Amino acid sequence: MVVNSSTDSPAIVYPTGATRAVLVGTAIACALLELIDTTVVNVSLSEISGNIGASTTEIAWVVTSYGIANVIIIPLSAMLSVLFGRKRYFTTSVVLFTLSSLMCGLSDSLWTLVFWRFVQGLGGGGLLSTSQSIIFGAFPPEKQATGTAIFGLGVILGPTFGPVMGGFITDNLSWHWVFFINVPIGLIAAILAWKFVPDLSGVKKPDKMDWRGIAFLIIGLGSLQYILEEGGAHDWFESSEIMLFTVLACIGLLAFVWRELSIDFPAVNLKLYKSYNLKVGNILNLLVGTAITGSVFIFPLFAQTSLGWTATQTGAFLIPGSLATAVSMPIVARFLKKGTNPKILMIFGAVMMSSFLIWLSFASPEASGRFFIVPFLMRGVGSAFMMSPVIGLSVAGLTGRDLAQAAGLSNMLRQLGGAIGIAIINIFLNTRTMEVRNVLSANINEFNAMASEQIAGLSEKLKEVGYAADESYMGAVQLLSQAVAKQQAVVAYCQGFFVMGMALICCIPLILFLKGNKRK
Repeated sequence: MVVNSSTDSPAIVYPTGATRAVLVGTAIACALLELIDTTVVNVSLSEISGNIGASTTEIAWVVTSYGIANVIIIPLSAMLSVLFGRKRYFTTSVVLFTLSSLMCGLSDSLWTLVFWRFVQGLGGGGLLSTSQSIIFGAFPPEKQATGTAIFGLGVILGPTFGPVMGGFITDNLSWHWVFFINVPIGLIAAILAWKFVPDLSGVKKPDKMDWRGIAFLIIGLGSLQYILEEGGAHDWFESSEIMLFTVLACIGLLAFVWRELSIDFPAVNLKLYKSYNLKVGNILNLLVGTAITGSVFIFPLFAQTSLGWTATQTGAFLIPGSLATAVSMPIVARFLKKGTNPKILMIFGAVMMSSFLIWLSFASPEASGRFFIVPFLMRGVGSAFMMSPVIGLSVAGLTGRDLAQAAGLSNMLRQLGGAIGIAIINIFLNTRTMEVRNVLSANINEFNAMASEQIAGLSEKLKEVGYAADESYMGAVQLLSQAVAKQQAVVAYCQGFFVMGMALICCIPLILFLKGNKRK
């Protein structure tokens, strides 16, 4: 059953009842499939590497290929939905994602797996933005906050549950099932998508295809994503390869912007940025993507490197915070429906997220799981209060093809924000780890009384268990070196948490200057 909007054109109709429930359920399930697969493989990389005989450097392409395909196809999703029809494009994306998931699980060599992960990224990227436009299009303007909450919940939960699922499946089955699990869900989603997903109303197929714009987009965004994901492994701009891709990214993106603003049939309608909401919403999408993805990225590294937690333990610990997000999303939607100023909600969310990160900056190597419970609940609540208003602001006042284009641009920037956040954190951690190690190591010498006492005490303990004098001394030095390594990691990560927390506080003035009630 569908009803006419009371506030929009009579031509715009909205599904109701069971039809809307199935439509929204299918769309959010597909968005979750895509988002979970951005992180689900990460904890399985070591097992995949050993199984197919790939090096640590080579296996990173399993993640990189997916990210590159994702960021390329997401902004093109609206154009492809118009060209082929949203129902056909969305269903094809589900089928492509499902088939490539099966082929990933069956892959027996590195480059076969990398190829199918790239294809999976193309299918998955088509799911994310199209799912957002489907969900938002299922609700009239007065109920738009509900659609925002549903999609925002998927955006936050997907990357969080990915490592949990990946660790559990890998530990109890095998890495192949990380991909196989998508197949039955994808088949059901494809059937429901073909039956329930409507085509965009009131749109006309482009008279020409903007092949040049598409080519510039692929070159620009593909190169940028490669730089962000592989820069750390190649020592950034010390590498001629990274320099080459930097030049390609600059040329491609500049040519893309010039092309899209100068023709009447752009692949990506950048003229939508005349909308005030879209401009400020996308800036915040970039920042929110950086903050949320960065915090999810840095904590597992800290827990496993400094606290000795397993991947499964770390992933499971993220669940309570995700449940806090799930509870908070309907509360945020209710506030938005009542007309609460979105800036107040966003500032509250930023304060909660910042407090979570600053709290973690006081962690020690002896910190137990109990120390992290409260801050992760704060992160869950803060994520909900930041994410929902930003998602709604980005597409406020837009419908049909414009809504689909805006959703693509917003999701692209959120994905890039996540990649930027991870790249910045990696640079910071590597730099600070070396600096902290130099400071700590400088104090370990024969002239430092405390260090000498530590070595002597450890050496005596090793002698007591049967080590020779020279072996006990070398063993004591090695144990002290390991303790220094652990301390340097703790200090570097805690400084990273603190810097991220302060950066979020610095975003509050930007939120205060927003004029979210304006549409142009």
